[in-house]
Parts: sequence; C-alpha cells; structure tokens
Amino acid sequence: MTIAVEPIKPNIGALMHVSADHLLDDETIETVRRELEVRGVLVFPQLHASDELQLAFTDKLGERVNFTRQVPGSDAETPDVYRITLNRKLNTEPDYVLGTFFWHIDGITIDQPLPKATVLSARKLSATGGATEFANLYAAWDLLPEDEKREYENLKVIHCVEAAVRPVHGHPSEERRARYKAMAAVMEQPLVWTHEDGRKSLLIGTHADGIVGMPGAHGRALLARLQQWAAQPDLVYTHKWTEGDLVIWHNQGVMHRVVPYTDEGRIMHRTTIAGKEKPGHKATEEEIVALYEVT
Repeated sequence: MTIAVEPIKPNIGALMHVSADHLLDDETIETVRRELEVRGVLVFPQLHASDELQLAFTDKLGERVNFTRQVPGSDAETPDVYRITLNRKLNTEPDYVLGTFFWHIDGITIDQPLPKATVLSARKLSATGGATEFANLYAAWDLLPEDEKREYENLKVIHCVEAAVRPVHGHPSEERRARYKAMAAVMEQPLVWTHEDGRKSLLIGTHADGIVGMPGAHGRALLARLQQWAAQPDLVYTHKWTEGDLVIWHNQGVMHRVVPYTDEGRIMHRTTIAGKEKPGHKATEEEIVALYEVT
C-alpha cells in the first residue's frame, strides 16, 4: 500500500501518510473519499504540493468550484486557487480573511449546492497564531440529548455575510453592507441537515444570524449555545501548520476557524470541491425583516 491512515482523535481527524508522487493514485483517492466521511479532516504532512498538483487532486475528488471570484485574493493565472492572506498587495480587502477568525462553513451564504470539501495548503506561515481549528458537526448532532434533537430538527436559520463579518467591524458602514450584499445571498438553511446518505449534522457558524419564527435574541442565544456545544474539546481538532502541509476537510459536516494572527506574510492556497446537495434557499424579504424586528 502507498497510503496509510493514522487517526488523530476518536471523533475527528486523521494523518494521511503518502508521498506527493502517489497523491493522485486511485488507491489514494478512494481512501481519501472514504476517510473524509468518517474522519472529517485529513492531514497530509509536509506534502509541498504545487498549485498544479493541488488542482489535480481537487479535480480527482470531484468538480472544482470557485465561489470567491468577487473577493480579492484570486490569482489571474490560477483563478481557482484562492490565496488566503492579510498581505494587501495580494488581497486589497482582508475583511473576508479576518472573518475566518470565527467559526464558519465555506460557501454557506452562496445560493448554490454547499461545497463538499475544502483543500488548503500552507505556503508561508505566521510567526504566531495561524493554527486552524475544526469541529465535527455530525458528532455534535449525534451527541445531543434526544429531547433537544426533537426541538431543533425542523428549525430554519438565516445566514448572511454581514453576520460573518460583524465581529470584525461591529456595525459596518452602509457602503460596506452594500459590498457584503453583492458578495453573497441571505440564505435560509436548516439547523439540522439530513444528508442524502441519511446522516444528520448541524449547520451553524458565526454567519448564522437568527432562527426563522423566533425572536432575534432567543434565536441567537440558541445558536450561540449550539456553537459552544459543537466546539467542545472532544469534537475539535486543532492543526498547527508546518510549511508544506495540505489539509482537506468535509465542509458539509465540519466548521472551522483560524487562530488569530497579524503576520501579513502568511499565505495559504485554497481550492474547493463542489457539492451536489443544496440544503437551503434564499431567504424571503419577510423572513429577513422579521429577524431584525425589535421584540
């Protein structure tokens, strides 16, 4: 065998021992597909993959998708590789990157099938901070008490970019709010997603801004409690990057965030695998207005 799998924690994460020369082998791809569903986060230590190899790996696993073309950081030569950095020469507007300091799911505010998986490689690291934390949302659902499962199963949640970057700017200017609205949609997603394979996971993150039909404060309080529940230590893996590491995670069942850093030299390259399932839809104007009414 050219690939070996080493679990990291009981509920999340695995090290994938394989050389770059065998990354695209059928055996490797089949193992990655299987373990991604089980482990949620797969780490390829110091693989040092080029953009070409990372894109080829992405394409082997599924159709690639780019949902950040309107966000500064894309490279004209390799547009499907998004560079995550605070370097203003590469990213003129780092709001989107600063928002990743908080728990989120990639692409959840885009009106399209939710991306299946995210591939991230470390090109340059920061002197401090910069680790990435991952939380298993399948396990978070499975471990909830049965009475809470019954309470939450049919709830709908409003997700928006404005909520995702609110911790960055507090109350953004009207000009910023207009840019956020242009980037993505206000989406209504199920709190509990029943996937095509029958498994269930929570759909939460900082972008979750309220629960349909519930007073704003009550809905946000519930979402905050569930986010804390999902981020309990047994369900979280923290990856402390080494230059050249490549990590892939199951974006439909894992939320993630980065430990804050200030180093503008940190550069990560991201590619994304398209999903086929679309759990939610655009929120209606009535739902959006009701969410922000004073109650």
